Amino acid sequence: MASKTVVGVDGRTWSVRRNIEWSPPATGDDFEHDVDGGRGAAVFVLSALFVFWVILFVWKPAQVHIPDFLWVVALLVVLFFPVRWYLRRPWTVVAETAGSYDLPAERWTGMVRGGSKAKEELRIVVRRLRTQGTPGHADSPLQPVN
Repeated sequence: MASKTVVGVDGRTWSVRRNIEWSPPATGDDFEHDVDGGRGAAVFVLSALFVFWVILFVWKPAQVHIPDFLWVVALLVVLFFPVRWYLRRPWTVVAETAGSYDLPAERWTGMVRGGSKAKEELRIVVRRLRTQGTPGHADSPLQPVN
């Protein structure tokens, strides 16, 4: 989690942070579940790949040499999906202020996919608060929350 305190152009102090979401958020407009095989399919495919590689390397004749690049390919295949899963996790970006005497408290939240995109969005929000006093912009995933 990365958090920053920013003083906006209007004098309010904003707290801006990003958090990784470890469980997928429930959204009403997300229809990927209709074509998703689920955890069972993923376990089945990964088990089949594991059995394939075990058979390939364990049952080989003694005089057969396995080239180093094949070990690298096996490692890449095993690590591809966990690394992709981690890099594509959704991040929640939050900008909130307690307000001031004449300005109300505000809370803006939004979700972006990927750590680098979340970091970039955090940088944009900080710049907008310092120059324009609001975290939202035309293409912003941030929306005001009541």
